[in-house]
Amino acid sequence: MSQAVNRFLQRACRITLFTRPNCGLCTQAKSVLSEVWDRRPFLFQEVDIVKPENKGWRDLYDFDVPVIHVSKVTAPAEDPKLSSKAAKLMHRFTVEEVLAKMDDAEK
Repeated sequence: MSQAVNRFLQRACRITLFTRPNCGLCTQAKSVLSEVWDRRPFLFQEVDIVKPENKGWRDLYDFDVPVIHVSKVTAPAEDPKLSSKAAKLMHRFTVEEVLAKMDDAEK
């Protein structure tokens, strides 16, 4: 791995979007995240809380999607039991709010 890629991965953020099918706010959230990506690339993961394997997330966020968690790439994988410690934004959020969470995560 090149040094530049290695430095990027050490500083980069991971954004996890918790979503569900046919969710208008989730579509808006994806649009915001696309704008953020254009300014500042990040690793992206999408979690459909309706899928059976994501029941823990559905129990947490059933009525709150969209939700994003922002963390360093090097942080442990997302875990519903640790969600209270996650840097998150819910429902409606702006590009500037996401960028601010990314700044916090990279400190």
